[in-house]
Amino acid sequence: MSLAHPSFEAPGWRWLKARVWGLEHAFERARAAGKAEDDTRIRIFFVLTLFTIAFVVLAVGATRAALFSDAGRGGGYVGAVGAARADLVDRNGAMLAADLLHYGLYVDPREIWDADEVRRALRAALPDINRQRLEKVLRGERRGFVIAGLTPEQRARVHALGLPGVSFEPEERRVYPLGRTAAHLIGFADTGGVGLAGAERALNDTIRAGAPGKAAVPLSIDLRVQAALEDELYKAAAEFQPRGAVGVVTNVHTGEILGLASYPTYDPNQVAKASDDAKLNRAAASIYEMGSTFKAFTVAIGLDTGVATPSSTFDARQPFQLGYRTIKDYHAARKILTLVEVFQHSSNIGTAKLAESIGGERLSKYFADLGLTRPAKVELMESARPLTPRKWDMDAVASTSFGHGMNVSPLAVTSAMGALLNGGYLVPLTIKKLEPGQRPQGQRAVSEQTSLQMLQIMRANVIGGSGKSANAPGLSVGGKTGTGEKYDPAIRGYSTKRQVSSFAAVFPTSGPVEADRYFVLILLDEPHGTAKTYGNSTGGWVAAPAAGRVIDRIAPFLHVKREPDLIKVVGEGSIAAAPLGDGH
Repeated sequence: MSLAHPSFEAPGWRWLKARVWGLEHAFERARAAGKAEDDTRIRIFFVLTLFTIAFVVLAVGATRAALFSDAGRGGGYVGAVGAARADLVDRNGAMLAADLLHYGLYVDPREIWDADEVRRALRAALPDINRQRLEKVLRGERRGFVIAGLTPEQRARVHALGLPGVSFEPEERRVYPLGRTAAHLIGFADTGGVGLAGAERALNDTIRAGAPGKAAVPLSIDLRVQAALEDELYKAAAEFQPRGAVGVVTNVHTGEILGLASYPTYDPNQVAKASDDAKLNRAAASIYEMGSTFKAFTVAIGLDTGVATPSSTFDARQPFQLGYRTIKDYHAARKILTLVEVFQHSSNIGTAKLAESIGGERLSKYFADLGLTRPAKVELMESARPLTPRKWDMDAVASTSFGHGMNVSPLAVTSAMGALLNGGYLVPLTIKKLEPGQRPQGQRAVSEQTSLQMLQIMRANVIGGSGKSANAPGLSVGGKTGTGEKYDPAIRGYSTKRQVSSFAAVFPTSGPVEADRYFVLILLDEPHGTAKTYGNSTGGWVAAPAAGRVIDRIAPFLHVKREPDLIKVVGEGSIAAAPLGDGH
């Protein structure tokens, strides 16, 4: 029988109805007997009974909530509902971001008898206080907010002044104890506890699911690697005064981003003071014509399709005429080059001839398989969409083969390079720490044989090619320089004075394909040559040395051992050696 049937009533409900009807009959009997005072007493008793029952229920509920609620457990305080965020740490457990208890300061002018004293005392204790806001509150007629984000120490300092009318209210605040370090990767959150940039935004649901005091969310970066990367990138920026700069370090097998730096940078603790330019994550959100670093992709595609072998030759004695275009080399070798020499000399002529043999259909398909025709796969929401040719005719094929006519993000290049160096798989980048030994299986982009050949070719380029200045003693460094020219509206064309100079490095190139291996990218946007570089600002002069210094510093943290034989063969002085050829 349905519980909603009129004939069904729970015993408790029948008892309550009987008592209510009993009271009503008592009222009627009192009126019938002419005893109005009894009627009034009964009604008063009934109302008092209802109030008593309600009070007992509320008291029991409050006691139960106080004794058995989880609020406040673990963190020692209760955050605003929905605002609490778990700590962020690096892959070794070092603190990157946390919720800490701060205080807002309020002033009630109605309780103040000497406004000048309160004004002087607060200005002295809190030099950063907004004077206009303080003045407005002091001249007002009600309690008003003055300043937020006071630390417990600042609160204690103001409290010790004993100022009348001054009070505090606790508030949660997201803090970044390392300031500018890894700012673009970590990102920041608003006062309501919502991530707005970087990992704070990308992993927002995961971070908000954890409360203060519970398990922290580990990111992929290693603070030791990050510190070395930032230091060398900022030194290069100080020396060559670029418009912007990027540094990235990844594990090519896992896709983990071990370090990411973007210049200029900002302090996430003071986001309101940072410009949009400083907050821009150039590694993910900016796209560039990468120049000759793309030759690594073209050479790999030539090898993978069987169009060429390392010993295949290309005539670079004369400029290559392709339709209405004449393709020249920056510093012409003017000789017949093997494929390896095309790579070492960064020959546009040789690369364009190779691309012509590959063809537009196959070249564009490989670019897609390498992830270069879409935003880089990574959790960062800032990952930008590339600009690719609308039509893959021979002009587009020749241009893209040496990194022109196609704009991609540094992270897209990083991901694609990983596929050339890890055995041939396109593995998504990640800012999350993976479990030890975990290696995601990506989509195959090139064969394992092609990957091993590219490791050898990139190593040859550092030993005796345009990447010489990136060598680090004993670490078997390989790499490729890149210099892309930017369009200049003033001359309505590409300008050699506005360049994007980069170096894409890998280490160690030795060992089996499954050996631990790391990728380093250094990019400077519109650098300026110096007397030390003889006025040159190409990748081999401004980016390769910085990449070599980064590798030299981070190798111990990544447990990459130096090979004594390589130190003897190449020589320690090669880190500072001038690049061969054009340095492109």
